[in-house]
Amino acid sequence: VQLQASGGGLVQAGGSLRLSCAASGFNFDDYGFGWFRQAPGKERERVSCISSHESITRGYVDSVKGRFTISRDNAKNTVYLEMNSLKPEDTAVYYCKANIWTPAEGSTDYWGQGTQVTVSS
Repeated sequence: VQLQASGGGLVQAGGSLRLSCAASGFNFDDYGFGWFRQAPGKERERVSCISSHESITRGYVDSVKGRFTISRDNAKNTVYLEMNSLKPEDTAVYYCKANIWTPAEGSTDYWGQGTQVTVSS
């Protein structure tokens, strides 16, 4: 099982980045995904999530609503986080997580390594 996050970098306030999370080793279609971030000295927070269902549902933390968009490409086994109008407070290490719940095993999570996003003012 592998989740490979990429796309982070240094950007000026107001700029954009697109994060990617490429998955392998499990049945991508069956999993929901989330993007989390952790800034220095702060707890990890969930930024956005997307369901596994055919009728896709998405969720966002209030601070990124209207600026970030999560999407998934099941053909490419990849989840994206499009980040626009970036602010210095968006600076953090961003992580992707895959999750599935089954009656037999309950909840299973897989985490990717982080990708650093730095927004300069």
